[in-house]
Amino acid sequence: MNLSGRSLVAGKTVADGKTFHAVSPRTSQPLEPAFSMASLGDVDTALRAAEDAFPKYQSLPPTARAAFLEKIADEVLALGDVLLQRAADETGLTLDRLAGERARTCGQLKLFASVVREGSWVDARIDPALPDRKPLSRPDLRRMLVPIGPVVVFGSSNFPLAFSVAGGDTASALAAGCPVIVKAHSAHPGTSELVATAITRAVATCEMPAGVFSMLHGEGRVIGMALVKHPLTRAVGFTGSLAAGRALADAAAARPDPIPVFAEMSSLNPVFLLQGALTERADKIAEGFTASFTLGVGQFCTKPGLVFAVESPELNGFLATLAERVKKCAPATMLHRGICDAFETGRAMIEKLPGVRVLSCAENAADKARTEGAPAIVVVGAEAFLREPKLAHEVFGPFAVVVRAQSENELEEIARQSEGQLTATVHASDADAEIAKRLLPMLTRKAGRVVFNGFPTGVEVSPAMQHGGPWPATTDPRFTSVGTAAIYRFARPVCFQNAPAAMLPDALKDENPLRLARLVDGKLAMP
Repeated sequence: MNLSGRSLVAGKTVADGKTFHAVSPRTSQPLEPAFSMASLGDVDTALRAAEDAFPKYQSLPPTARAAFLEKIADEVLALGDVLLQRAADETGLTLDRLAGERARTCGQLKLFASVVREGSWVDARIDPALPDRKPLSRPDLRRMLVPIGPVVVFGSSNFPLAFSVAGGDTASALAAGCPVIVKAHSAHPGTSELVATAITRAVATCEMPAGVFSMLHGEGRVIGMALVKHPLTRAVGFTGSLAAGRALADAAAARPDPIPVFAEMSSLNPVFLLQGALTERADKIAEGFTASFTLGVGQFCTKPGLVFAVESPELNGFLATLAERVKKCAPATMLHRGICDAFETGRAMIEKLPGVRVLSCAENAADKARTEGAPAIVVVGAEAFLREPKLAHEVFGPFAVVVRAQSENELEEIARQSEGQLTATVHASDADAEIAKRLLPMLTRKAGRVVFNGFPTGVEVSPAMQHGGPWPATTDPRFTSVGTAAIYRFARPVCFQNAPAAMLPDALKDENPLRLARLVDGKLAMP
């Protein structure tokens, strides 16, 4: 494993001032080598290189961009076990989990390659001229999506591959035709460098302009903020905490020329357990919920952190089963010390609130030397929950709050007052049809994905997936960070009016050389 400990700027390694080490969460020991933090000059160099690369890169034929994305996937795979082992050392995640995440990373790169190659994502629309129309003629109007420009991507702590250097934000931005500058996450810099090196090899092999990709190490409040504020940055992709996402969004909004920040930040992913479902399968729901909220030590953005149900003997049975299952859950290593400490602080804060009772926690204590978090569940009444906003505070880790309502009306009031979420889940039987129908419009308004009789943990990378929701889940609920629709974050529409045929992009030419499905004179026209 030959790690340089340096940033990569337009194909070249750079090293400047102070250094830092990754720390193994399993041993609390620093990992070699030391990594050099990028300078503000490196930020400027990377963005100027991206701006220089943009005209050529956006003008490439779709087949060339698609081949580039596929080559990145091949190069990431070619890193082999070295990548998985380094990621495991830096994050505490298992090799099996990381192998699955690598498959997802490479799969979504290839999925976006197919989107680019097929081409209809540009949403080409043609309204031919109507010179004889009365009382006014209509000009020739042709509209399509074009790439927005250099995009800054922040690596995520909980997905060192799938939401990091070559993750979904990078893949969708490159697919749209935008150069990318990645701010690597400081918890897994070695993993980030390995993947960045793979992308750089793909850049060279595919003869892409060097500035199409850069990766910088550094502190978020310094290098991250400088990237967001740089005048050449056109958009930002971020997955992380609400505080950090809000800071980036505020900085972007305060620019002389505000830019969009597509941030995924905070979600408790509430689960509504209706009476009929509890009567039919309380034990099965308890089993599924335990697996869901402890998966990956509760470090998924789609972890269900809230459960709502109406008082009943069946709810009591569900809670008894849940308590026994949680008790048997083993503590496990979390991603890094900062996340583990925040988990313990958040859990302790909620457990001390009035009306909160600890239902169950893992029998075995967490080993702090191994950065472990222990699963726990607390219970509170709906009246106390509605009165205390802190109970709706996300605790990132294997922790959840069960809220006992006194009636279906109280359940509806909770749904009505809920903040924005990535997901909302309903467990219902045929007997619950009426209350489920009343809840659905509220949950649709509050969440980007509504799950029925399942659990939200895990996200399918597909055309129909929506991974986004109203604030504070994301900064813009109109978009998704997972699935092929993620490409639309990094594109904007342009209309060409009475443009000479030779000046039109291929997607808008009458002969349709790209063989796209297009909207012509208001009607879908197939190639």
